[in-house]
Amino acid sequence: MVSMRVSGLGKCAAVLVLAAAPLWFSPATAADDPPKETIDINDRAAVEELVRRYILEHPEVIIESVQRFEKRKQEAERAHQRAILASLRDDIENSPTSPVTGNPEGDVTVVEFFDYRCGYCKRVLPAIQELLRTDSGVRYVFKEFPILGPDSVVAARAAVAAWKIDPEKYVAFHTDLMASRGALSEQRVLDMAQRVGFAPDQLREAKKHPTVDAELQGNIALGGRIGVRGTPAFIIGGRLVPGAIDLEQMRRLIAAARQS
Repeated sequence: MVSMRVSGLGKCAAVLVLAAAPLWFSPATAADDPPKETIDINDRAAVEELVRRYILEHPEVIIESVQRFEKRKQEAERAHQRAILASLRDDIENSPTSPVTGNPEGDVTVVEFFDYRCGYCKRVLPAIQELLRTDSGVRYVFKEFPILGPDSVVAARAAVAAWKIDPEKYVAFHTDLMASRGALSEQRVLDMAQRVGFAPDQLREAKKHPTVDAELQGNIALGGRIGVRGTPAFIIGGRLVPGAIDLEQMRRLIAAARQS
């Protein structure tokens, strides 16, 4: 066995060179063979020069190697994320404190992490509404995820409290909050709640209950564990899908989940 001490990228490249370069490393050749370039594999300087020359002549080898490495890395990360999602599926889909709409017995559960101050969340709202209107097999879970400042927290706390008071009115309140533009002060949020049938004083008191903040903190912690980096973020069929996906993308992901 031949050993060679070459560090860093040189070591990786040396392996490529030894495997692919049309050069001979034995100091001896047959008498009738044409002259061939030879190199002493124990000569570090000579090996490094060979590596350098091969990289300059064949840069595509390094590019291909990096691309393969990145692909394998991404595949490993996706596999790790799928394993985490599977291990936390009950917390993600079946938390008794998270609002739910659609078909409670639906064959596919869609989970959304959202923020009421998120413009992309607002943009995707019509697609969600159309999905729920046209697909009676979808069970939809809301994960309040207030990460965009104090107004986000004010609105999310009110929405969680509204779910605890009267789940039947939650979706209407959620829709008004999501459709709103501008700041979401406490008074504005209470006024919006009153318009959909909540008593402002009752909601104000309900917001103070420890379970409200526990729900929000739990969602933030859960999102961190499964890799939610922003809003909106969806989980469909055990897959985390970041960003404001459109209706057709939702339908394709749901169809794939039904086939799996």
